[in-house]
Amino acid sequence: MRDQPIRLALLALVAAAAGALPALAAATAASAPTPPRRTADAALVRALQDHDWTLRAAVDAAGKPLAALLVPGHPFVMRFDDARVAVQGGCNLLSGSWRLSPQNRLTVGRVASTQKACEPPLMAADTAMASALAAPLEARVEAGEPPTLRLVSAERQALSFSGRRTSKSLYGAPTRIFLEVAAQRTACTTAPQPPGTCLQVRELRFDDKGLRVGEPGPWQAFHGEIVGYTHQPGVSNVLRINRFKRPQPPADASAYVYELDLVVESRVDGKK
Repeated sequence: MRDQPIRLALLALVAAAAGALPALAAATAASAPTPPRRTADAALVRALQDHDWTLRAAVDAAGKPLAALLVPGHPFVMRFDDARVAVQGGCNLLSGSWRLSPQNRLTVGRVASTQKACEPPLMAADTAMASALAAPLEARVEAGEPPTLRLVSAERQALSFSGRRTSKSLYGAPTRIFLEVAAQRTACTTAPQPPGTCLQVRELRFDDKGLRVGEPGPWQAFHGEIVGYTHQPGVSNVLRINRFKRPQPPADASAYVYELDLVVESRVDGKK
């Protein structure tokens, strides 16, 4: 019986040593250098986000044009925001999430679409673009004026876009306003504008629920342009506008840049 205390002491020592092994392993792992984690090319991400990209060419692996994507007068324009990419030019607005791998492979999440009906070629263009974005694409930006974005699929289908700097990248964050554009243009009256006609606009206000509040502002002649908006005579529109302030506007130009964000409402003149 005299050796029993010795045996118990040995067992306790072995148990204590075993309990220390996980802590020792954890300490060793913590002290080991962590391999650097690869991330997407920051310069490429910045270039994607700082430009609006207009589709100029689309070819298959044999160099044959992809006609469905190239409807005359309706070029696709792609814009990368922080978390989503939007593409418009066919019939509907296409949008989805996006990410760029460390190997510069662009992946677009499930594409959502607005639900307008248009001429068959425009509807087919939307379908072709959604299909082109459905699989990962090799992405690269080639320097130049303008820069060129090339997206290449595993099947070597290639889309080429020319870039134009976004207003946000040039002027910073915008102010959101709403303008109602009258169905007919009006005479430009403010010097030094040459004789001609201008859009006729007034400012509207909406609450957080999207309901109009207060009285509309006075009708005014709008000098200049609203980027992304094309006026159709006889059609009035309510527009959601991003207004950017120029830091140093030219003497003969507006202090602001107006850019269409969304057509909220359209109405043919004389129809309710």
